[in-house]
Amino acid sequence: MPPPIDQQVTFFYTADLAATTDFYERIVGLPLVLDQGQCRIYRVASGAFVGFCTSQGATVNTDDVIFTFVTPAVDDWHTYLTAHNVSIEKAPSLNETYNVYHLFVRDPNGYLLEFQAFRDPAWPNPDR
Repeated sequence: MPPPIDQQVTFFYTADLAATTDFYERIVGLPLVLDQGQCRIYRVASGAFVGFCTSQGATVNTDDVIFTFVTPAVDDWHTYLTAHNVSIEKAPSLNETYNVYHLFVRDPNGYLLEFQAFRDPAWPNPDR
């Protein structure tokens, strides 16, 4: 057996840490758990975190990333994000191929965010 993994952090680069901070704190409502100056780390869920670090000239290809928030409230997120003038990339819809109900938006960096509800009975317990 491999050793345990207790938490998970995904890091993304940003050219505008201030706009990113505003979006993820004020609009998405993620709590800041660690401010490292050039990097800010937010709690997404128990044991799951996302961090944003200044790019410092690094090349960033936002088209290679989809960051997914799993939630039963996809329609509520659509209403909420629209009210906060977040541009909707794709309105809520059922993806029959993957059996998920989801919507897509872009964050201030251009990263594609998906708010998704699994319709598969194995979820939310994929370890069953």
